[in-house]
Amino acid sequence: MSEFRTETDSLGDVQVPAGALWGAQTQRAVDNFPVSGLTMPPTFISAVARVKQAAAEANASLGLLDNRLCDAITDACQALVQGEHADQFPIDRYQTGSGTSTNMNVNEVVSAIAASNGVQVHPNDDVNMSQSSNDVIPTAIHVSSVIGVRERLLPALTHLRGVIYEREALFSDQVKTGRTHLMDAMPITLGQELRTWREQILAVEKRLDTVVEELLAVPQGGTAVGTGVNALPEFSGQFVKFLKANTGYPFRPMEHKFVGLSAQDGPVALSSQLRGLGIVLTKIANDLRWMNSGPIHGLAEISLPALQPGSSIMPGKVNPVIPESVAMVGAQVMGLDSANAIAGQSGNFQLNVMLPLIGGNLLDMIGLLSNATSMLADKAIRGFTVHTDTLDASVGRNPVLVTALNPEIGYSLASEIAKEAYKTGRPVIDVAEERSGLSRGRLEELMDPLKLTRGGDA
Repeated sequence: MSEFRTETDSLGDVQVPAGALWGAQTQRAVDNFPVSGLTMPPTFISAVARVKQAAAEANASLGLLDNRLCDAITDACQALVQGEHADQFPIDRYQTGSGTSTNMNVNEVVSAIAASNGVQVHPNDDVNMSQSSNDVIPTAIHVSSVIGVRERLLPALTHLRGVIYEREALFSDQVKTGRTHLMDAMPITLGQELRTWREQILAVEKRLDTVVEELLAVPQGGTAVGTGVNALPEFSGQFVKFLKANTGYPFRPMEHKFVGLSAQDGPVALSSQLRGLGIVLTKIANDLRWMNSGPIHGLAEISLPALQPGSSIMPGKVNPVIPESVAMVGAQVMGLDSANAIAGQSGNFQLNVMLPLIGGNLLDMIGLLSNATSMLADKAIRGFTVHTDTLDASVGRNPVLVTALNPEIGYSLASEIAKEAYKTGRPVIDVAEERSGLSRGRLEELMDPLKLTRGGDA
């Protein structure tokens, strides 16, 4: 048996691997784009298959597609949604900017699966009925992003927030030195520091909810340029009805479908929020690294779980590997967002021509952030130990505590007391007792670190 078979398209004959389910247009794209070796994510292919299924069901409901052909298409699409035939989508991400190659790849594979089940369906006339790559790929970007955020990222963020809350409650009264400019500042509690992270995560979740709501509007039915040519006016309404039924998400027709084809504002907005999450996770990772630094000549406020040896030459060294990994994820996500911003500018008249880049990048960002979020929760925050003696000792010696005396003795005298305490290394309360004119008892009351974390009112 020959290792290849001959397929034909409008440009002529093409040699296709004998066992491949794809056809001529897919093979041309494989040959044309040997760029990165990166293919579109499986979740994106699944989203395209969901679009094809809903389109087939919509066409059948409108009397445009025979029920037997519709069933064959939907069965094939369901197989793809479930992850079957994942090796049949070999096209590089860096392909034609509309994603036509990926759209035709799915059309051809669906057609081949149907044929293997005894039903002949045409990849263009039947599988692609009432559609264009120009509305299928933008719709798939929306669908895959919504599913990715809802089913992977938001649950990971909720989990991280819950783990932080548990640790926060344990350390609500554990006082530590606050820091601004990396320099000693007024005391805070470790619980307050952890709550800051939790509130940041909650704010990210709310912003993601907002942008996902925007992405529920899909441009399917705009076909080639937004006018809806070759699709009935009722098609988009029927399409979202079946898409909602198949996914469980309340997708709706985009009111002016030109927007979803010519621009990628919604996906770029999601990219921006994913970048924002990358920034938040990097901030948390860096705080953990500083708090863990040492253990002798750093802050040594906490010890992160020891997960692996930290050096090939220095015995006993253990590094903050999880925060480092998370920080790298943050850097990569910020870079991908920059690429998406550039890609979002590439809407030339009626079509954005960097659709595969945006779709692939968004799913990469969602996957990286979901994994990093769960890892940070379970392998760093859940298990760190707190060095209470170090925290208690350092906060009590901190000359910045003299700030609490400003209302009673004034900034100038308080500054002199702080400078003397720094210079001599003496406890600031001893210097204040000598120079402030306040009693020891009053000084202890005013400079109580825990009270100062409550704004002076507790």
